[in-house]
Amino acid sequence: MECIAEKNLAACTCTYDCERRGKCCECVTYHRSLKQIPGCFFSKEAERTYDRSISRFIKDSK
Repeated sequence: MECIAEKNLAACTCTYDCERRGKCCECVTYHRSLKQIPGCFFSKEAERTYDRSISRFIKDSK
């Protein structure tokens, strides 16, 4: 599957600047290996905390 990073960047809500930004497959794989959730799954407010924990995601989802 070809990565469409430019198109992904247009819709990316993550404010953290890293080499995986716009490369969703790499981002998900990275965070999954750390038992985390990518920033794009969080509300704007929660994403800005940079807390990618599952417990923060559940709290944010309520």
